[in-house]
Amino acid sequence: MSPLLKSVAKAGVEGVMKKATPWTLTPTDFFTESNAARNLFAQLINAKATDIAIIPSASYGISVAAKNLKIEGDQHILVLNDQFPSNIYSWQELCKETSAHIKTIAQPLDHDWTSAVLGAITPKTAIAALPNCLWTDGGLLDLEKIGEKLRSVGAKLVLDVTQSLGAMPLDIQKVQPDFLIAASYKWLLGPYSVGFLYAAPHQQNGLPIEHNWLNRKGSEDFSKLVDYQDDFQLGAVRFDMGQRANFALMPMAVEALRQILEWGVAEIYETLTHRTGEIAEYGTKLGLASVPLKYRAGHFLGLEFKGGVPETLLKQLAADNIFVSARGNSLRVTPHLYNTDHDADRLLNALKKHLGKIS
Repeated sequence: MSPLLKSVAKAGVEGVMKKATPWTLTPTDFFTESNAARNLFAQLINAKATDIAIIPSASYGISVAAKNLKIEGDQHILVLNDQFPSNIYSWQELCKETSAHIKTIAQPLDHDWTSAVLGAITPKTAIAALPNCLWTDGGLLDLEKIGEKLRSVGAKLVLDVTQSLGAMPLDIQKVQPDFLIAASYKWLLGPYSVGFLYAAPHQQNGLPIEHNWLNRKGSEDFSKLVDYQDDFQLGAVRFDMGQRANFALMPMAVEALRQILEWGVAEIYETLTHRTGEIAEYGTKLGLASVPLKYRAGHFLGLEFKGGVPETLLKQLAADNIFVSARGNSLRVTPHLYNTDHDADRLLNALKKHLGKIS
């Protein structure tokens, strides 16, 4: 979970105070910030604003995809071993309903996830539900190659890019997923309980998982809300969550997206790739392996311990005011622009100190 930028926190406080004086709000305010967020997210992935829905979580977006994609009993859904559970549970439920099955791709010994996924795609593949990089160690998937192979067998692609979007470039026109989902609270530098869903144009006539007044046609006219409408708003807006016009969260998401676009995702990625590369190089001197950059997302690093991360290590690092995560056998190290050379040096010196104690 990323810390909030000062400008994002300020936008949230100002939004909370709007609710303190609700008589100052107008009908337009229920649309302004959410439309701005939709536009900014669309710019981030090279899509149209009408392709974007506002959702509360990655699991919500995955549920939308699962509700609207068809699968038959003799088909399968591809997932990765140790994939984040928000992109697993909805598919398990879909398989229960249809007698289809999940095909789990084992972690490749050579770290080449792309080849492993490509090799698992067959004419029986109905859906591939994947990340851009694995949440434990940053293992990378070439989504353009995978998307092309899936389309060749008539299969659908659903992506949860919460672990990469905002720090790693992604062009929706090249990858061509059916659905793409990202929670805001990680690399999008936004608040918790906000996320975004991209629905490809051919998936925009589906059914939402909830029915609310904002996603129906003509909801801008408050005087006619009881003239109930069968038609939805245009595009992916039909998939919006209820109460999407959150007066505290939406301004925060908008401010975070503006800052990311101002910095430039390619520039963020280049900076973070350099940072993780230096940490990975030093980690090898401490006997800690990591996925080679060829097969790893540049903003993401897992320092692997052969026997697992020592139980006391995270507490020892936290006592030094250094905060990282344990994921599987790896210490997940994910710096951002707010981390300095001094921060990296402190991490590496602390690891050297504490690993020496452990050994």
